[in-house]
Amino acid sequence: MQIKAPKGVADILPEDIFRWRYVEDTLRNMLQLAGFDDIRLPMFEQSALFSRSIGGETDIVAKEMYTFSDKGKRSFSLRPEGTASAVRAYLEHRLYIGKPETRLYYIGPMFRAERPQAGRYRQFHQLGAEVFGNDSAFLDAEVIALLMYAFEKLGLESLCLQLNTLGCKDCRPQYQKDLTAFLADHKTGLCSNCMRRSDTNPLRVFDCKNGKCQEVLAQAPSNIDSVCDKCSLHFNQVLNLLKGLNIIFEIKYNLVRGLDYYNKTAFEITARELGAQNAVAGGGRYDGLVEQLGGAPTPAFGFAVGIERLLLLLADKEIKKGEPEWIYLILLGDKALQQGFILQDELRKHGFAVRINSSNQTLKKQLKQANKLDAPLVGIMGEDELNRGCVILRDMRHGTQEELPVAELIDKLGTV
Repeated sequence: MQIKAPKGVADILPEDIFRWRYVEDTLRNMLQLAGFDDIRLPMFEQSALFSRSIGGETDIVAKEMYTFSDKGKRSFSLRPEGTASAVRAYLEHRLYIGKPETRLYYIGPMFRAERPQAGRYRQFHQLGAEVFGNDSAFLDAEVIALLMYAFEKLGLESLCLQLNTLGCKDCRPQYQKDLTAFLADHKTGLCSNCMRRSDTNPLRVFDCKNGKCQEVLAQAPSNIDSVCDKCSLHFNQVLNLLKGLNIIFEIKYNLVRGLDYYNKTAFEITARELGAQNAVAGGGRYDGLVEQLGGAPTPAFGFAVGIERLLLLLADKEIKKGEPEWIYLILLGDKALQQGFILQDELRKHGFAVRINSSNQTLKKQLKQANKLDAPLVGIMGEDELNRGCVILRDMRHGTQEELPVAELIDKLGTV
């Protein structure tokens, strides 16, 4: 029986990897220009980390986490998102020491037991970024603008930026109270999940994709009527800063994000081309999470980008592979093969990409192989060239060749 990859898990093949690198490098370079440092996070954590941070009533914790017990009967989960892990690392390694602000980013696979569909996988990849120690609206606008600029650099122009304010621990309870009262009066129109959530965590009803529930929620009270003056001022400042940068956005008052830790600014960037699962990126402010996980009160802001969904949007875009120049060495005879093996090592030490054919086939067959590999340059060395200390350098793109001393090959390759 042939063993295949699990459902919802995809191989990233060599022929596609250059597109992934293009997306990742573009995002990474933009973040590094803004002072973000790379961090590598573990792929599984104690399950309690996610249930405490994300929220037990979210779909992620309630339905989608891959959770297992180790030999010590301790519960672990594959990470469904990166923010909780970043906060844990920030606290565990005291990354706040000597820094008024800490900026981190990470790239890697996340895991959720969802129904696979276009742009949604059970193992998927995200780039996430987090900023700790800054409560300014200027930071919110800076990070959102940075992300929009990165997408612009990728050539994505039809994206929609949606924003909302979720209030804070002082004003959100009033909205939850108003929403709970509304849901109590409309329970007959809600699905069983939303009926349960209306009592335990009313904001989570906005996660529901059920059409009838969405019709009910369209009449729900807006949280903008409940936010305090301080949260309203913060939100308006973010909006005005984005306007000053000529960034187009829309306000979406039922945008709550899928995680419980968000407060104040929340945002999503969507693409109509992706259909129902149209969020390409999202994030916001989570000023209470560090304290919730055992740290001192620390303001924080972050986002995550879905790499697979970006690649779907870029499917029709021509992306150059950007492969470095490389040389294919054709060596004819045992003595030439011995000398070519040494030459290959020398070329690599000088930073040149090189491949060697050690098959001892005829020149014709080896040239055919070089053509199949799309080798831009070929170095040919047989017994005659070896005796003269020379190598024939053939440019396969232009059909030209020249003979030069082996000692000059490195200098010559640096100018090709």
